[in-house]
Amino acid sequence: MSQIVQQMLTCAGGILAGFALAGAVLWRQQHALRAARHNATHDDVTGLPNRRLFLARLRATVEDNTPVGVVLLDLNRFKAVNDTLGHETGNDLLHQVGRRLARLTPPVRLTARLSGDEFALLVHGDRDDTDAAAHAAWQLIARDPIRVVNGELWVTASVGYTHARHPNTSTRHLLSQADSAMYEAKTTDGGVREYLPHRTPPVRSRDRHHR
Repeated sequence: MSQIVQQMLTCAGGILAGFALAGAVLWRQQHALRAARHNATHDDVTGLPNRRLFLARLRATVEDNTPVGVVLLDLNRFKAVNDTLGHETGNDLLHQVGRRLARLTPPVRLTARLSGDEFALLVHGDRDDTDAAAHAAWQLIARDPIRVVNGELWVTASVGYTHARHPNTSTRHLLSQADSAMYEAKTTDGGVREYLPHRTPPVRSRDRHHR
């Protein structure tokens, strides 16, 4: 083999090695970017979409004039679990609850953890669809004990829901209404409550979902 051919092969090998290295660097960068985007919109305890993604999807649904309902869920006596069994058990409970809620099928379009022990469902549909989703979520949580790291826990939830009654309803109003209904459920020791303007009391700090 001539010296020129050897030089050409060596040069070609170097170019290919350079392409391979550049490809590996680009793959790592793209993987890191996808991971960063996922972490920005998902909860690290449950793996569910977080409040940021939930609000974005809710706004898009409202702006599209799609019939929409919002369901909010708060676990009853969750603080007692953290205080008596520890945060590891509390986080495991949140993870298991999230897994159950993630099994809900349409008309539930998105299940999210907003903060603490509060979860939210985005429902595409009318009042009956939202009512069915709210009761299905409550039953999923309460019907069987939830296995956690050090045993099983019976858990119940306070569930509040609302749906868009008028065109151009804002996301703020929907969340405030569902929050009020959930608070009413909690003050009556759980269960499912629909937001009714003539009955449901207002809730303090209802703008917390928009922080």
